[in-house]
Amino acid sequence: MRVAVLGTGMVGQAIAGRFDELGHDVRVGTRDPAATMSRTEPDQLGNPPFPAWHERHAGIRLDTYADAAAAAELVVNATPGSVSLDVLEAAGAEHLDGKVLIDISNPLVFTPDGPPTLFVDNTDSLGEGIQRTFPGARVVKTLNTVNAELMAHPATLADGGHSIFVCGNDASAKAQVTNILTSFGHTDVIDLGDITSARGVEMYLPVWLRLMGALGTARFNVKVIR
Repeated sequence: MRVAVLGTGMVGQAIAGRFDELGHDVRVGTRDPAATMSRTEPDQLGNPPFPAWHERHAGIRLDTYADAAAAAELVVNATPGSVSLDVLEAAGAEHLDGKVLIDISNPLVFTPDGPPTLFVDNTDSLGEGIQRTFPGARVVKTLNTVNAELMAHPATLADGGHSIFVCGNDASAKAQVTNILTSFGHTDVIDLGDITSARGVEMYLPVWLRLMGALGTARFNVKVIR
């Protein structure tokens, strides 16, 4: 399958790398490929610059957002929530129409004085905003409740049967995404319902952030026992 992963950060790298491992034709989208490939400094979290990762994944092509999305059958939004709508606009609605769009973003606002907050909650969600803005896309919200490592390789936790969620209006799109998640190694994929269910998984992030602080690690997830 031809996959476009929009975003060159930790999440984009993890997802693109996993699709590549599984034999898919992967392109990573960025605003300016030349500028992205010229980076030499670590990112804000101290991770190596994108070219260091790309050197280890030479089969993955780096394109503009629009070129990556145009060539893809499946598009993944792996950008920060604060810029997701702008990035998808740059990718082009015409390149998203009819395609499954996996949305991993979270509506986080980072402040210097405390933990991040949400810029949309309760009566709306970023996932819904993406679906409204790009009505031709088949948006499925998923993977936003775990860190990048567990998105791509859930079995790295001792108990690989932890839970992941999908939300979206299109049943066939959710079924396709569920199959993808299963291929990644996720064994408990729970369909929460239509895209309004994205409110719940996005509003879980304040709990996730506090759990990360309490546990001293981002390598954890919830498991729904039933």
